[in-house]
Amino acid sequence: MPLDFTAIDFETANSSSASACAVGLTRVREGRVVATDGWLIKPPPGHDRFFELNIGIHGIRAADVMDAADWTTQLSRLTAFIGDDVLVAHNAGFDMTVLRRACEVTDSECPPYRYACSLQVSRKTYELASYRLPLVAAAAGFLDFAHHDATADALACAHIMIDAAGRAGAHDIVELAMLLGLRVPQIPVPEKVTAA
Repeated sequence: MPLDFTAIDFETANSSSASACAVGLTRVREGRVVATDGWLIKPPPGHDRFFELNIGIHGIRAADVMDAADWTTQLSRLTAFIGDDVLVAHNAGFDMTVLRRACEVTDSECPPYRYACSLQVSRKTYELASYRLPLVAAAAGFLDFAHHDATADALACAHIMIDAAGRAGAHDIVELAMLLGLRVPQIPVPEKVTAA
Protein backbone atom coordinates (compact mmCIF):
# COMPACT_ATOMS: atom_id res chain seq x y z
CA MET A 1 0.00 0.00 0.00
CA PRO A 2 1.45 3.41 -0.90
CA LEU A 3 1.76 6.45 1.35
CA ASP A 4 -1.57 8.01 0.29
CA PHE A 5 -3.58 10.31 2.56
CA THR A 6 -5.22 13.71 2.84
CA ALA A 7 -4.04 16.23 5.44
CA ILE A 8 -6.76 18.54 6.76
CA ASP A 9 -6.89 21.64 8.92
CA PHE A 10 -9.89 23.62 10.17
CA GLU A 11 -10.05 27.09 11.62
CA THR A 12 -13.02 27.97 13.83
CA ALA A 13 -14.91 31.21 14.42
CA ASN A 14 -15.30 30.72 18.17
CA SER A 15 -15.05 28.15 20.97
CA SER A 16 -17.78 25.96 19.42
CA SER A 17 -16.37 22.89 17.67
CA ALA A 18 -19.08 23.33 15.04
CA SER A 19 -17.93 26.84 14.03
CA ALA A 20 -15.74 25.88 11.05
CA CYS A 21 -14.86 29.04 9.11
CA ALA A 22 -12.00 27.74 6.93
CA VAL A 23 -10.58 24.43 5.75
CA GLY A 24 -7.27 23.49 4.17
CA LEU A 25 -6.56 20.20 2.39
CA THR A 26 -3.45 18.53 0.99
CA ARG A 27 -3.56 15.29 -1.02
CA VAL A 28 -0.53 12.98 -0.88
CA ARG A 29 0.03 10.13 -3.32
CA GLU A 30 2.96 7.73 -2.97
CA GLY A 31 4.63 10.06 -0.46
CA ARG A 32 4.39 13.19 -2.64
CA VAL A 33 2.11 16.21 -2.41
CA VAL A 34 -0.05 16.22 -5.55
CA ALA A 35 -2.79 18.75 -4.72
CA THR A 36 -3.75 21.43 -2.21
CA ASP A 37 -6.94 23.38 -1.76
CA GLY A 38 -8.66 25.50 0.82
CA TRP A 39 -11.60 27.81 1.22
CA LEU A 40 -13.63 29.87 3.64
CA ILE A 41 -16.81 28.46 5.17
CA LYS A 42 -19.84 30.29 6.54
CA PRO A 43 -20.22 28.70 10.01
CA PRO A 44 -23.55 27.06 10.84
CA PRO A 45 -26.28 29.31 12.31
CA GLY A 46 -25.98 29.54 16.09
CA HIS A 47 -22.23 28.86 15.78
CA ASP A 48 -21.40 31.82 13.55
CA ARG A 49 -20.24 34.51 15.99
CA PHE A 50 -16.57 35.41 15.55
CA PHE A 51 -14.65 35.75 18.81
CA GLU A 52 -11.80 38.26 18.98
CA LEU A 53 -9.54 35.50 20.33
CA ASN A 54 -10.11 33.38 17.21
CA ILE A 55 -9.80 36.36 14.86
CA GLY A 56 -6.48 37.14 16.53
CA ILE A 57 -5.27 33.62 15.71
CA HIS A 58 -6.35 33.25 12.07
CA GLY A 59 -7.39 36.75 10.98
CA ILE A 60 -10.74 35.61 9.54
CA ARG A 61 -13.72 37.87 10.30
CA ALA A 62 -17.48 37.53 9.81
CA ALA A 63 -17.31 39.85 6.78
CA ASP A 64 -14.79 37.49 5.13
CA VAL A 65 -17.21 34.55 5.11
CA MET A 66 -20.38 36.50 4.21
CA ASP A 67 -20.36 35.14 0.64
CA ALA A 68 -18.74 31.79 1.44
CA ALA A 69 -20.59 28.48 1.05
CA ASP A 70 -22.21 27.23 4.24
CA TRP A 71 -21.21 23.92 5.84
CA THR A 72 -23.85 21.83 4.09
CA THR A 73 -23.12 23.32 0.67
CA GLN A 74 -19.34 22.90 0.89
CA LEU A 75 -19.38 19.41 2.43
CA SER A 76 -19.62 17.68 -0.97
CA ARG A 77 -16.56 19.64 -2.17
CA LEU A 78 -14.70 18.55 0.97
CA THR A 79 -15.60 14.87 0.59
CA ALA A 80 -14.83 14.95 -3.16
CA PHE A 81 -11.29 16.14 -2.40
CA ILE A 82 -10.75 13.53 0.34
CA GLY A 83 -12.32 10.55 -1.40
CA ASP A 84 -11.60 7.38 0.59
CA ASP A 85 -8.32 8.64 2.04
CA VAL A 86 -7.19 8.33 5.63
CA LEU A 87 -7.21 11.85 7.08
CA VAL A 88 -4.24 13.33 8.91
CA ALA A 89 -4.27 16.44 11.09
CA HIS A 90 -2.01 18.04 13.69
CA ASN A 91 -3.98 17.48 16.90
CA ALA A 92 -6.46 15.39 14.92
CA GLY A 93 -8.95 15.17 17.79
CA PHE A 94 -9.73 18.86 17.27
CA ASP A 95 -10.19 18.67 13.49
CA MET A 96 -12.23 15.45 13.56
CA THR A 97 -14.49 16.97 16.23
CA VAL A 98 -15.01 20.06 14.04
CA LEU A 99 -15.96 17.81 11.12
CA ARG A 100 -18.31 15.69 13.23
CA ARG A 101 -19.95 18.57 15.14
CA ALA A 102 -20.48 20.78 12.08
CA CYS A 103 -22.21 17.81 10.44
CA GLU A 104 -24.30 17.18 13.57
CA VAL A 105 -25.58 20.74 13.93
CA THR A 106 -26.49 20.95 10.22
CA ASP A 107 -28.05 17.45 10.05
CA SER A 108 -25.43 16.47 7.48
CA GLU A 109 -24.12 12.92 7.24
CA CYS A 110 -20.59 12.78 8.61
CA PRO A 111 -18.31 10.46 6.62
CA PRO A 112 -16.73 7.82 8.89
CA TYR A 113 -13.15 8.71 7.96
CA ARG A 114 -10.20 6.92 9.50
CA TYR A 115 -7.57 9.35 10.75
CA ALA A 116 -4.10 9.74 12.19
CA CYS A 117 -2.62 12.52 14.28
CA SER A 118 0.65 14.16 13.20
CA LEU A 119 1.04 15.59 16.73
CA GLN A 120 1.15 12.06 18.18
CA VAL A 121 3.41 10.91 15.35
CA SER A 122 5.79 13.84 15.90
CA ARG A 123 6.11 13.08 19.63
CA LYS A 124 7.29 9.58 18.70
CA THR A 125 9.55 10.78 15.86
CA TYR A 126 11.35 13.98 16.94
CA GLU A 127 13.09 15.20 20.09
CA LEU A 128 11.71 18.74 20.44
CA ALA A 129 11.04 21.20 23.26
CA SER A 130 7.56 21.83 21.84
CA TYR A 131 5.43 19.98 19.31
CA ARG A 132 3.59 23.02 17.96
CA LEU A 133 3.05 22.73 14.21
CA PRO A 134 5.70 25.29 13.09
CA LEU A 135 8.43 23.65 15.19
CA VAL A 136 7.60 20.12 14.06
CA ALA A 137 7.32 21.24 10.42
CA ALA A 138 10.78 22.81 10.70
CA ALA A 139 12.15 19.53 12.09
CA ALA A 140 10.63 17.81 9.04
CA GLY A 141 12.39 20.32 6.76
CA PHE A 142 9.28 22.36 5.92
CA LEU A 143 10.07 25.95 6.84
CA ASP A 144 8.43 29.37 6.70
CA PHE A 145 4.73 28.85 6.21
CA ALA A 146 1.79 31.02 7.29
CA HIS A 147 0.75 29.28 10.52
CA HIS A 148 -3.06 29.34 11.09
CA ASP A 149 -3.71 29.66 7.38
CA ALA A 150 -5.69 26.43 6.99
CA THR A 151 -4.20 25.50 3.60
CA ALA A 152 -0.63 26.18 4.77
CA ASP A 153 -1.19 24.22 7.98
CA ALA A 154 -2.55 21.21 6.06
CA LEU A 155 0.49 21.30 3.77
CA ALA A 156 2.85 21.48 6.78
CA CYS A 157 1.05 18.54 8.37
CA ALA A 158 1.43 16.51 5.17
CA HIS A 159 5.18 17.18 5.09
CA ILE A 160 5.51 16.05 8.72
CA MET A 161 3.82 12.74 7.95
CA ILE A 162 5.89 12.18 4.80
CA ASP A 163 9.11 12.84 6.74
CA ALA A 164 8.03 10.69 9.71
CA ALA A 165 7.11 7.80 7.41
CA GLY A 166 10.50 8.07 5.72
CA ARG A 167 12.32 8.02 9.07
CA ALA A 168 10.30 5.04 10.28
CA GLY A 169 10.57 3.14 7.00
CA ALA A 170 6.76 3.00 6.76
CA HIS A 171 5.03 2.56 3.42
CA ASP A 172 1.59 3.80 4.48
CA ILE A 173 -0.18 5.59 7.33
CA VAL A 174 -1.42 2.41 9.00
CA GLU A 175 2.09 0.92 9.01
CA LEU A 176 3.53 4.18 10.37
CA ALA A 177 1.01 4.18 13.21
CA MET A 178 1.72 0.52 13.97
CA LEU A 179 5.50 1.06 14.02
CA LEU A 180 5.05 3.97 16.45
CA GLY A 181 2.50 2.20 18.64
CA LEU A 182 -0.36 4.49 17.62
CA ARG A 183 -3.93 3.86 16.50
CA VAL A 184 -5.73 4.91 13.32
CA PRO A 185 -9.24 5.40 14.71
CA GLN A 186 -12.43 6.15 12.84
CA ILE A 187 -14.75 9.12 13.30
CA PRO A 188 -17.69 7.75 15.29
CA VAL A 189 -20.93 8.15 13.38
CA PRO A 190 -24.17 7.97 15.33
CA GLU A 191 -26.40 5.08 14.36
CA LYS A 192 -29.55 6.00 12.50
CA VAL A 193 -32.76 5.35 14.39
CA THR A 194 -35.18 3.42 12.21
CA ALA A 195 -38.92 3.62 12.67
CA ALA A 196 -40.55 0.40 13.86
